[in-house]
Amino acid sequence: MNIEDLVKVPGEWMSGAGPESEIVISSRVRLARNLRGHHFMTRMDDTERATCEQHIRAQIEDAGIVKGGAYFPLHDMNALDRKLLVERHLISKEHEDASYPRGVAIGRNESTSIMVNEEDHIRLQVIQSGFQLQDAWSLCNLVDDQLEARLEYAFSPQLGYLTACPTNVGTGIRVSVMLHLPALVLTRHIEKVFQAVSKINLAVRGLYGEGTEASGHFYQISNQVTLGRTESDIVGNVETVIPTIVRYEHEARQTLLAKDRRRLEDRVWRAFGMLKYAQMLPSDEAMMLLSFVRMGVQLGLLNELTMRDVNELFVFTQPAHLQRLGGATLEAADRDLRRAEFVREKLKKTNS
Repeated sequence: MNIEDLVKVPGEWMSGAGPESEIVISSRVRLARNLRGHHFMTRMDDTERATCEQHIRAQIEDAGIVKGGAYFPLHDMNALDRKLLVERHLISKEHEDASYPRGVAIGRNESTSIMVNEEDHIRLQVIQSGFQLQDAWSLCNLVDDQLEARLEYAFSPQLGYLTACPTNVGTGIRVSVMLHLPALVLTRHIEKVFQAVSKINLAVRGLYGEGTEASGHFYQISNQVTLGRTESDIVGNVETVIPTIVRYEHEARQTLLAKDRRRLEDRVWRAFGMLKYAQMLPSDEAMMLLSFVRMGVQLGLLNELTMRDVNELFVFTQPAHLQRLGGATLEAADRDLRRAEFVREKLKKTNS
């Protein structure tokens, strides 16, 4: 696997094939781990960071954990390729922007990725299409066991796994589900959902996680508490609330169909028409238009595209993907031109 493979082939989580995938884009479980005998990342010098990165990389590769995938040393990659990995949800923005030795191991279908020398020495992530939290947790737990058999983790009998940020101490687990909720936004019920979620210690974040805003009606629901509860309890807590949010979104879509079908159809088809004929498409506008088209596909108002087509467009129209596909670095205005051209070409192929 190399960067070219990532550009050409979408990851499994973009397939739209998982349970409840018309609303639940993906389920993700992430574990934070640190090595005993090393400083936390913020206390390391570059020599220790390089030693730590090389040691973890060797253990990942020797164990064959990402067989069929690849390890990417981020400090040797250009800025565009690092940005592409962020757009694929394989590394964080913080991991992208750092300037010291670090890397990421990526499995063959992108379900598994292991960030090395992020905020913690190891950030293990498993991501699955649709609502599959238990499957994601099972795989994540298996890979964690494989790593722990080869690496000595920093662990306290009283506190659990020790992490750079106190909010991750204990299990070190972050469980999140990415949801597409356009109807709840249109019916102005989204704030009620957020308020209900916050009361049970869950957080709502944007498309790229902590510190980002919602884009294209995408939201991530994740746990905030990691200490004093088991991993299974935390997974179960998130898992319990998601079906309710999914039901609310379904009900909101049916309400829009029943009470204002013409306006909804106009919004969907207007978005499709703009995507099909626009000469320039800024990224935020493309995300919003694709959001309405995606809802239209799910409701059967638009048959020209499949859910997978729309999911791929969400990713491939992001700035780094566009530039990598085009083979050239582009200024913002040129990206808007290229994005519109790319979408027109894609829609023409799907209709032929």
